[in-house]
Amino acid sequence: MTIALIDYGAGNLHSVHNALKAAGAADVAVTADPQAVLGADRVVLPGVGAFGACAAGLRAIPGMVEALHERVRRQGAPFLGVCVGMQLMADAGEEMGSHPGLGWIPGTVRAIAPAPGIRVPHMGWNDVVPTLSHSLIEPGQAYFLHSFAFTGDAVLATTDHGGPVTAAIGRDNMIGVQFHPEKSQRYGIALMERFLAWRP
Repeated sequence: MTIALIDYGAGNLHSVHNALKAAGAADVAVTADPQAVLGADRVVLPGVGAFGACAAGLRAIPGMVEALHERVRRQGAPFLGVCVGMQLMADAGEEMGSHPGLGWIPGTVRAIAPAPGIRVPHMGWNDVVPTLSHSLIEPGQAYFLHSFAFTGDAVLATTDHGGPVTAAIGRDNMIGVQFHPEKSQRYGIALMERFLAWRP
């Protein structure tokens, strides 16, 4: 089983790669090649940084967005988005202007509103509370680091940071998590294990 870990200059690739290997993935291809995505059994899109920069980086690779749409949306390969990789599944992000996402799940990524006693960015360990039943998402604690959050459809889990904040989204063969599985120790590795075994 081949895992395509997308390299578009905006991900914590080394850590995500190591987490996938720790979860039991034997063949993880760190790649910027659309053909490798088309031939992969599973696809992982990481992401660290600003939504607009990440979206631009992804679109700067000729044929990559088209390959993702083909392999994930049309052919149904299991997909995992991590942090900004999850946010890119939305219609748009509002970080430093409005930027289009992949449009896979209806929603918008907006700034977390500051409030008394609430720090932004949301950083550190926090609870993951499932809101819908999903075989990949279990209650537990994960590591978060973000200033923007998804608002929209198909929310699978939330966390509390001055109110509910989206922790996971997904539908069909696609799932995204706002937290960092690669920094979430046993909870994160267990999520990766479930992703590798997932048969959506």
